[in-house]
Amino acid sequence: MVEVNDNFRQLPVSYLFSEVARKIAAYKKENDACEIIRMDIGDITRPLFPSVINAMHEAVNELASSATFHGYGPEQGYPFLRDAIAEHDYLNRGLSIEASDIFVSDGAKSDLGNLGDIYSRNCKVAVMNPAYPVYVDDSVIDGRAGKLVDGHWNRLIYLDCDPDNHFLPMLPQERADVIFLCFPNNPTGEAISHDDLVKWVEYAHNHGSLIIYDSAYEAFVRQPGIVKSIYEIDGADEVAIEIRSFSKTAGFTGIRCGYTVVPRRLKGRYADGSEVALNTLWNRRQTTKFNGASYVAQKGASAVYTPEGLDSVKNATDYYIANAALIKDAFRKIGYKAYGGDNSPYVWVSTGNGKDSWQIFDELLQNCGFSTTPGSGFGTKGEGYIRLTGFNSRENTEKAMSRLIERYL
Repeated sequence: MVEVNDNFRQLPVSYLFSEVARKIAAYKKENDACEIIRMDIGDITRPLFPSVINAMHEAVNELASSATFHGYGPEQGYPFLRDAIAEHDYLNRGLSIEASDIFVSDGAKSDLGNLGDIYSRNCKVAVMNPAYPVYVDDSVIDGRAGKLVDGHWNRLIYLDCDPDNHFLPMLPQERADVIFLCFPNNPTGEAISHDDLVKWVEYAHNHGSLIIYDSAYEAFVRQPGIVKSIYEIDGADEVAIEIRSFSKTAGFTGIRCGYTVVPRRLKGRYADGSEVALNTLWNRRQTTKFNGASYVAQKGASAVYTPEGLDSVKNATDYYIANAALIKDAFRKIGYKAYGGDNSPYVWVSTGNGKDSWQIFDELLQNCGFSTTPGSGFGTKGEGYIRLTGFNSRENTEKAMSRLIERYL
């Protein structure tokens, strides 16, 4: 038998969201007549935009004719999409990111894991606590996390986030080679200001660190002064990679399309000290291991940047933020502590009475008939919290919160 990657045996038996789904399925099996409203999963419920559907139909029609058929496309993404991203997401906002800095992918989750191919296994990785589990689990699989000791991986640097620091991590006391930051944040729903993010860019410059900045939820930002892109900070294009997704903004969770920005000014070094552009390394990695996102998906994504598409993004994100506001308000009415939801679709909730995350999950499932995501699955600082999302329908969100208020108020 072949020897396998021993790091897998150190991971939890199942991925957080798979365990949540398993528990919900078991509960429904034992309670045949019950209706469970899904407030846990970060999946959208509104359909694809008309402009996107039309563009995808056009792409399918092109693929039906030998004269317009597309086979393998550029691994970096088609120019029509890379140009649209550069223009609308960066250049029009006064940010000097060009199409050659942008790599289209099949989604943010893939790139978050795959980026580990271009930095050393010896790198010390810093993660927010709580954090999206992929940052930690990928580090475990790649052998950078070390051993699990009392709930912490001993080679990771934890950036604790709690109400005392407004869920904004403090700068690490030791040098971190790679830093994962996510704003607006999953799971806490909190965002970051320009001044607060400046400190991280300065830290990265002073310590030679790489920031991997997950801005998958930037389209939900409504508050002035809140950062949408790390490249709003001077010098960030020399220290940061940014990852974005069309999943939550344009309903592409099942279509799969996103992109990663690796500025050409961003440099690393080989073991012998010689410099190399990370853009060059990522391009080599992608051309070796990736054949590009599908033509149909990229045509659909390009339609997001039409006037109709941009209006649809605003309408969809407004809808989900309004749902999050309903959730936050309902939990505060019953005396729970609720955070986030203002510039994000996520609401982070604690009873404040010492109950652990799975106890709160079970209680709400049984008493109110809706599911949540236990905060402990996002790290030790998530214990005692649950995450809810605004991604269900307005009708289901109102129904779930009515059940909550009727039961607890």
